[in-house]
Amino acid sequence: MKLEDVGSDKIKNWVNECAEFLMPDSIEVIDGSDSQKQLLINTLKEQGDLYDVDEKFSPNSYWTRSDPNDVARVEGRTFICSKSESDAGATNNWADPKEMKEKMTSLMTASMKGRKMYVIPYIMGPISSPYSKCGVQVTDSAYVALNMLIMTRAGSDALNRIKKEGDFVECVHSVGVLDKEERYICHFPEENLIMSFNSGYGGNALLGKKCFALRIASYLGKKEGWMAEHMLILGITNPEGEKKYICAAFPSACGKTNLAMLVPPKSYLEKGWKVETVGDDIAWLHFGEDGQLYAINPENGYFGVAPGTSSDTNPNMVSALKKGNCIFTNTAYNKESKMPWWDKMDGEKPSKLTSWLGNEWTPGSEEKPDHPNSRFTCPASQCPTIDPNWENSNGVPISAIIFGGRRAKSAPLVYEAFNWEHGTFVGATMASEMTAAAAGVVGKIRRDPMAMKPFIGYNVGDYLQHWLDIGKKEGAKLPKIFHVNWFRTDDNGKFMWPGFGENIRVLEWITKRIVGKVDSVDGVLGKMPIIQDINTKNLSVDENLIANLQEVKTSAWKDDIDSQEHFFKEIGDKLPDVMWREFKALRARLGI
Repeated sequence: MKLEDVGSDKIKNWVNECAEFLMPDSIEVIDGSDSQKQLLINTLKEQGDLYDVDEKFSPNSYWTRSDPNDVARVEGRTFICSKSESDAGATNNWADPKEMKEKMTSLMTASMKGRKMYVIPYIMGPISSPYSKCGVQVTDSAYVALNMLIMTRAGSDALNRIKKEGDFVECVHSVGVLDKEERYICHFPEENLIMSFNSGYGGNALLGKKCFALRIASYLGKKEGWMAEHMLILGITNPEGEKKYICAAFPSACGKTNLAMLVPPKSYLEKGWKVETVGDDIAWLHFGEDGQLYAINPENGYFGVAPGTSSDTNPNMVSALKKGNCIFTNTAYNKESKMPWWDKMDGEKPSKLTSWLGNEWTPGSEEKPDHPNSRFTCPASQCPTIDPNWENSNGVPISAIIFGGRRAKSAPLVYEAFNWEHGTFVGATMASEMTAAAAGVVGKIRRDPMAMKPFIGYNVGDYLQHWLDIGKKEGAKLPKIFHVNWFRTDDNGKFMWPGFGENIRVLEWITKRIVGKVDSVDGVLGKMPIIQDINTKNLSVDENLIANLQEVKTSAWKDDIDSQEHFFKEIGDKLPDVMWREFKALRARLGI
C-alpha cells in the first residue's frame, strides 16, 4: 500500500515528518495482506537473512540470526524522557525530552538512506475492544515488519480504527549501523512517542511490546484509571464447570509461560479440570460497569525464549510452534534438515549445526550453538489451550492476582494477602534470588516490584500509589491477591515442590479461597492455608512436607527485611506511606 492510500491525514503528515530526517528511498505501508507478507519474506531471503524451516516441523516458518552485539533488551540504554526527572523515578534512566529528541533526530538523520521505510499501523488488543489502543511504527527493517505482523493486529484493521479514532502512539525505529555505543530506546510518555535506534532485537525494535504495551501503557493507565501489567492471564475451570480467570506476575526464570500454558496432571484431567491461556506476558486491566476488574491481552503472539522449551516443560508451546507461521531467531540451525535447534529441545542433538553466530558447529566446538536468549515468534491463536474468550472485546473478569518469585528459604508455597493494601505491599516487595555466581552473589535478593521494575514508564512510587488508588475505587469488586513460591529447597538444595503441572494444586486452593469454599489461618505473612486443604492425592508429597513448605522461619527473613527497607529508601519521598506502614507491620509480626 502506498502512503497516499492510507486515508488518514494524521498518519500521512506524521510519516512525512519522519521521512524528512530519516530520508528513506521509498515508503511502503503494511496492510497485513498475505501477498505483502510474502514479499517481506522474499526480501529477507534475498538478503541472506532468512532461511526456510522444515515444513514437517513447522510449516511456513523461518530461521534467522541477529548481529552478535544485538541479542537482548538493553536496560542501560533505555530512557524515560519525562518533562520532570522526578517523574521517571529511581528505577528508570531519565533524559531531558527536548535534548534527547534533538539527539535522536540528529543520530537518525539519513539513517534510512538507501533503504525502504515500512509504515506499520497496528492495534494492541482485540480489534473491536474499547480497551485496545493503536500505534504506528516506521522502521527500515523487514524483519521487524514481519514480526509485528505476528505480535500485533497490524494492517488494514488498524488503519480503519485510526481513521475513526485519530489517536495513535508514534513509534520511530531504525536499525542504523547497530552501533552499541549509540544505541538508544527512548520513551516520551507525555507525547505518546517512542524512538529506537541502532538495534533490531525484539524488545528494542518491536515497539508495540515492552515499549508501548508496558512503559507507555503504564503511564496512560495511571492517567486514565486502568493498569498495564507484566502479567500472564489464564482461565481455570473446575469439575463443576465453574471458571475463574487469574493474572500472575513473576520475574524472569520463575515459570511464567509454563504457568500460562499449564497442563494439569492426569488425575486432574480425568476429573474435568481445565486450564486455558488468555495471555503469557502482558495484561491490560480495566474496571467494567459492574465494578469488576477485566483484563485483555494486548498482544497477538508469543515472543518466547527457546532454550528450555520442550514437550516436558511446555508441551502446549511446542504444539503451537509445530503449527507453523513462526520465526526462530538466534537458535542454531541445521542447513541440511532445515531444522532450528536449541538447548533442551526435543530429540537428539545434531552432530553438525550452523551456530547462532553463523559458524559451523560440531560437538567439539567451543562456542554454544544457540544463544541463551534465542527466541521464537509464534501466533497466539495456535496455542492448543487458547481460551475461547481471549479476544473478547470486554476482556475476561479477574478473580485473583498472583505474585511470585524464586525463594529458597523464606517464602512459603502459597499465602493470601490480608487485603488490597497488603497485597500491593506483597507485590511491591516481590523478589527473586540470584542462582548463578556469574550473575552476582548466589542467593542475593533482587527486588522486582510486580515484575515491572524494567517496564514502569514513570516513577515507581507513583506506580505503587496508583495500585493503592485502584483499590479505593468506589464500587470496585477487587480480586484477591496471593503470593506463591515453587522454588523452596531442602537442606540438600533440592526443590521440595514438584512444580510444573502439579502447580494446579495451588491454583485449586486459590480458586476455592476466591469463592470461600475453604478457610485460612492468619499468619505472619498473610492468610495461610489449612494444610489439609492443599490437595496431595496421587502426589508423592505428604502433609508433613506441605507443613514444611508453609513454615515461615524468622531467621530466614532478616536479610529480606533489610533488602525491603533498602529498596524502599531508594524509591524516596514518593513511596506511599502505606508501604512503610505495611513494612513496619511485617517486621513487627516477624519480631525482627
